[in-house]
Amino acid sequence: MSKIHFNEHQRKLLEMNPNVTSVSDRAIQYSSAFKIRAVKDNRAGKGPTQIFIENGFDIEMIGKDRVRSALNSWRKTFQTYGEDGFLEERRGKGSAGRPSTKNLSAEKKLERAEARIKYLEAENELLKKLEELERKAMKRK
Repeated sequence: MSKIHFNEHQRKLLEMNPNVTSVSDRAIQYSSAFKIRAVKDNRAGKGPTQIFIENGFDIEMIGKDRVRSALNSWRKTFQTYGEDGFLEERRGKGSAGRPSTKNLSAEKKLERAEARIKYLEAENELLKKLEELERKAMKRK
């Protein structure tokens, strides 16, 4: 999180920008279209500060570090997921989360079950050895 806090006036100014979806006292939520455009402009050779200024942002209010880190994050997302990475939610309730086990083939289900059995057997062996060590320690006393 940024150390910069936005006052009520600054939040209203930022919310009037069409590239912003919402603003809290510490964070700015940018539109997906702006993020995609910013990454493409950056790949074309424009710097982060120039991109934000051209899109109506006051760099003094936002902070240069926030501008750079936002664009770095967006570049990574774009590189990993493409444009779709900005259009779908990957956090919280909207995310896909852990892969579903509903549509697994019988072979995959069997493979997972066997792996789980191996894990549990190893865990049982460890507990047996631990109990034996504890019994030996108690006899020595």
